[in-house]
Amino acid sequence: MITIKSDEEIKLLRIAGNIVYKTHQYLKSYIKEGITTKELDRLGEEFIRSQGATPSFKGYEGFPTALCISINDEVVHGFPSDRKLKNGDIVTLDIGACYKGYHGDSGWTYAVGEISEENKYLMEHTEKALFEGLAQIKPENRIGDISAAIQKYAEDHNLGIVKELCGHGVGTDVHEDPKVPNYGKKNTGPRLKKGMVIAVEPMLTLGSPNIYLDDNNWTVITRDGKNAGHYEHTIAVTENGYEILTGDINNG
Repeated sequence: MITIKSDEEIKLLRIAGNIVYKTHQYLKSYIKEGITTKELDRLGEEFIRSQGATPSFKGYEGFPTALCISINDEVVHGFPSDRKLKNGDIVTLDIGACYKGYHGDSGWTYAVGEISEENKYLMEHTEKALFEGLAQIKPENRIGDISAAIQKYAEDHNLGIVKELCGHGVGTDVHEDPKVPNYGKKNTGPRLKKGMVIAVEPMLTLGSPNIYLDDNNWTVITRDGKNAGHYEHTIAVTENGYEILTGDINNG
């Protein structure tokens, strides 16, 4: 069931989203060659808790850590470990924070040191695909309008679309209705209404979109070993468009 959030709920979701944004900003300076993903996870969890929130993902359906940290050909749901980041890697931090029962959710892909031109291309155009999707958000448009815009941009730039994974509603649960696919047809799916809160998150690859699940039953990896990018914002549908809840905002 798709829920419409009240103004008071949007305020709490805005605070949760801002905590996620600040956690990303805090961790960016630590994303360097030699740091372990376990250390990034520890720093991220400490920061989230310092803001009066709790990590949304820790314990979610058995997920063991605060952050999902995915490197190179890992698309999503990477487990933090003793693996060290290397120069030339790309790494996605997917961060969720729960504030007074309401969640913020945002994933972002970062460069480690000097990266290849093709990795720069992947990151640039996966991020742009996100904003192509967001540009379709306003009341009475449909979820399919978001999906179709992301698909067209990805295909125009020869990037693979991981179709098994999608965006979602966000509220008192980190994953709510509706699903927000990264492919689809215009004028299909649920209508957008003021007060809906959704996470839009293209997950695109440099090669085939085919994936497999790691033995840990969580981490999704590209079958051909090509790298993947992931960019995600939680947004609220407003009277005339949308507000990014996981961006640079001031909650007073």
